[in-house]
Formats: sequence, structure tokens, C-alpha cells
Amino acid sequence: MNDTLGWKRLRAVREPRWFAALLIVAACLPALVGIAGMGSDILRDTRFFGSNPIKAGEHFLGQWTIRFLILTLAVTPLRQQLGWNWLAKHRRTLGLFAFAYVMLHWLTYALLDVQLDWGDLLRDLAKRPYIMIGMAGIVLMTPLAVTSTKGMIRRFGGKRWNALHRLVYVVAVLGMIHFFMAVKKDLTEPIVYATVFAGLFAFRLFRRSRRPATVPS
Repeated sequence: MNDTLGWKRLRAVREPRWFAALLIVAACLPALVGIAGMGSDILRDTRFFGSNPIKAGEHFLGQWTIRFLILTLAVTPLRQQLGWNWLAKHRRTLGLFAFAYVMLHWLTYALLDVQLDWGDLLRDLAKRPYIMIGMAGIVLMTPLAVTSTKGMIRRFGGKRWNALHRLVYVVAVLGMIHFFMAVKKDLTEPIVYATVFAGLFAFRLFRRSRRPATVPS
């Protein structure tokens, strides 16, 4: 009986007043660390990101892109399992941060690594297919970010908007392929992230399989 009451109280928890502000601050911190660390290494010859700060900075920002994708996809399971429906409104925020981090990841590559040399970029695309896969993920993420406003949700309508935003699962798969191909040697991190994504995908499929079938009229 006490366990039941405790579970009901847990499900009835409202959003803490400080949560939205804390989420924004916490989400910005890794970007500040990455930018400050790379800037210090390049301009002051420090070693926050080791001997190759640009590559390490790219990797750092790319990892945070994947983490924000995981957090975005984790909102629905957490909301459904814990009853924290207030989490739903933060899903868009997390998704937009995932897009912001992938753009920082790409800008680090384009501005600092190849230094906007389009010849080098094309040669990289030819030699390293994982870069093309990563760019495909960015292209697919762009309409998701653009249509994240309430106005765009109204224009699209719920069904079409939801259908479009299922592309996030394709983006996650492309991101993991990109990560696996980029790392090459130590695959521990990609395997951990891929396992988490697989769990989130499995949860969604399980929930869909348990929905009652609609009876035609």
C-alpha cells in the first residue's frame, strides 16, 4: 500500500520552477568549455584538448550532439514511465541544442580544420565517406530545427509534423555510423551510445506494438 502511494506521489510531481533555467545553463556549458578550450590551446598554446585541439574539439562537440539526441529521444520514455508530462515541452529545447552542437561541430571542421578551403573539403568527402554521412545527418536535422516553433507545428498539423520529426531516428543512425567510422580504433564510446539508442528505439517499438488496433468503422 505504501509503495503504491509513493508511486502515485512520484507521478504527481510537478515541474520544479528552476528546471527550465537550469536546463538552458547546463546545455550551454559544454559549448563554452569547448570554445574556450580550443581558443586557449590555439592562441595560448595550452593543452586542454591535447596536442591536436581542433580535432579533439570537433570530437568533443560531436559527442555532445549525440548526447543531446539521446536526451531528446529519452523524453518520451521518461514522461510515459514516470508520468512527468511537463518534460514534453522541453523536448524541443533539447532537440534545438542537438542542432546547435552539430553546427558547432561542423563549423569547427569547416573554419578551423579545412579553413573554408572547398578543394580540401571535396577531397575529404572523397577520401572519408563518414564526413558525407555526417553532413547528410546535418541536412536532415535542419528542417527539424526550422519546424520546431509552435507556429510551424500549427501550419503542418499534428500528423504531418510528427511524421517529419520521425527523421530524428534516421539522424541518430547516421550520427552513429559517422561516429563509428570516425573513431576507427577504440570503439568503446560508439558502442555505448549505440546501445543507448537501441534501447530507446526498442522502447518505442514495444510501446507501439502494445497500442490497441483500430477497428475500421
